[in-house]
Amino acid sequence: MSQQLTGIQKTAILMIALGPDKSAKVVQHLAENEIEQLTLEMANVRKISAEQRDKVVDEFYQMCVANDYIAQGGIDYAREVLERALGEQRAFEIITRLSSSLKMRPFDLVRRTDPKQLLSFIQGEHPQTIALIMTHLPPDKAAILLSSLPQERQADVTKRIALMGRTSPEVLKEIEKILERKISSLAPTDYTTSGGIQSVVDILNRSDPGTLKVVMDSLEVDDPELAEQVKRQMFVFEDIVMLDDRGIQLVLREVDMKDLALALKGSNPEVGQKIMANMSSRASQNLREDMEFMGPVRLRDVEEAQQRIVKVIRRLEETGAIVISRGGSDEIIY
Repeated sequence: MSQQLTGIQKTAILMIALGPDKSAKVVQHLAENEIEQLTLEMANVRKISAEQRDKVVDEFYQMCVANDYIAQGGIDYAREVLERALGEQRAFEIITRLSSSLKMRPFDLVRRTDPKQLLSFIQGEHPQTIALIMTHLPPDKAAILLSSLPQERQADVTKRIALMGRTSPEVLKEIEKILERKISSLAPTDYTTSGGIQSVVDILNRSDPGTLKVVMDSLEVDDPELAEQVKRQMFVFEDIVMLDDRGIQLVLREVDMKDLALALKGSNPEVGQKIMANMSSRASQNLREDMEFMGPVRLRDVEEAQQRIVKVIRRLEETGAIVISRGGSDEIIY
């Protein structure tokens, strides 16, 4: 019976019922850890009865309908409609699950709004409000929104995201009322973690180079320490695999081979394979020998060598010699 199943088990059954094509589209919207959990659960599903499948699909359908009612008129409206259609007990069960989900995901309707449309709603808002909204958007959408802001506001909003901590439910609720036509209130004791350095990194990694330069230049003047923290997390050594072969070859011309050997001692095999594939047979053999000759090395020395190479990569990107794919358009033009 579906009532005895956990949420992840129900999701696995639903995905199987949807079939591979539709399930693949769903997976594209999940986080990596969610994909791992769901894949494991689907692999563990042995046999599903027709009754189990039908109950899970029906429950999903009813929650989708309820979610539409909430979007139209809020929780109270959805509860009234569901009570008339399904009875008080069934309506209570559905609304309880949905209410819990909504509390965990503030700004749900904003997430589904086109960033360019959203821009028209927030242009006149305070930079702190814009920063708060952006922390609740997927990084790709937040990057589009950041790029669309006037240049003089981009760095200000970015800094506010990085320095943001926890936001009270009262503030979230007020902004939701303005932007989402009142979705749902948060429990008084709930606090939602927003922003931080990682939010900035996720957004900037998906921003166009022009926006990235404007923001980072402004941050370096206004708050050098914050700018350095963002830089350290924006591109790590192992991200070198995101460069194409020509980009890697340009990097290899600029870096010290001793640094490269040391940096590779602490990286995963994929990075080493990618780099050596862009070297001559003799050069790659020399690099392997240098790594073997080093023996055990300190982690701190490895990290420092990796940072020196990352600085070279950043310098080449700033001059336009290489382009780092940041999760936006797949096309890279040199």
